[in-house]
Amino acid sequence: MKNIVGGDKRQLGRCWQRRALLIVVMLIAGCSSNTRWDHTPSQSHIVRSGETLFTIAFRYGKDHRQLARWNKLGDGSLIYPGQSIRLTPPPGGATASTRSRPAAPPKRTVPAPPADPPPAWTWPTNGPVTVEFNGKSASATGLVLGGRVGQPVRAAAAGRVVYSGGGLIGYGQLVILKHNNTYLSAYGHNASLLVKEGDVIKKGQRIASMGEGPGQKPRLHFEIRRNGKPVNPRQFLPAR
Repeated sequence: MKNIVGGDKRQLGRCWQRRALLIVVMLIAGCSSNTRWDHTPSQSHIVRSGETLFTIAFRYGKDHRQLARWNKLGDGSLIYPGQSIRLTPPPGGATASTRSRPAAPPKRTVPAPPADPPPAWTWPTNGPVTVEFNGKSASATGLVLGGRVGQPVRAAAAGRVVYSGGGLIGYGQLVILKHNNTYLSAYGHNASLLVKEGDVIKKGQRIASMGEGPGQKPRLHFEIRRNGKPVNPRQFLPAR
């Protein structure tokens, strides 16, 4: 009787071991899937729910018009989750019609990027600069301003809201303003957002409340982008 009971216990123990192993395998698979989902590829991006062409372009330092043109998206409004977005120009040049008579390469006119003048900027919030721009690391593509949770975050220039939400990894609750065909500004790590996409915003208008960034420290991540590329905000902001 003791041997039977002991055998049942060992069998039960092996059963739980197999179940535990299965759970571990499932967790690893789930983590692997998330890693692939969040991976930043060099050639393409898979659209996730809530993303727009503006946020995808912003994430990779591209101009949204380039992405629309490279992917033949028209104005870029019709993108959908699961869609693959090319992040580099398609291969150029046409193939020759015959091998015996190669055709001359077609002349391609590449439109120059817009060169609208910068607007008159102002500082988006009060507080010291805790991280300076260096244009390289993901956390220094703009300025980080300190302060206190809940203090006003204001539009640094007049513009239109092209994104308001929390779908861009690494920026928390984010607002992106389009000021003209050349310049965007972005305001990340907010506690609350006071504007929505499509809103027309005046310079100095309150658009959000400061939240906490990494390390649970109050901060505002502020960027200015010219044709999709981050530039040092200090060259545009008034001296303090």
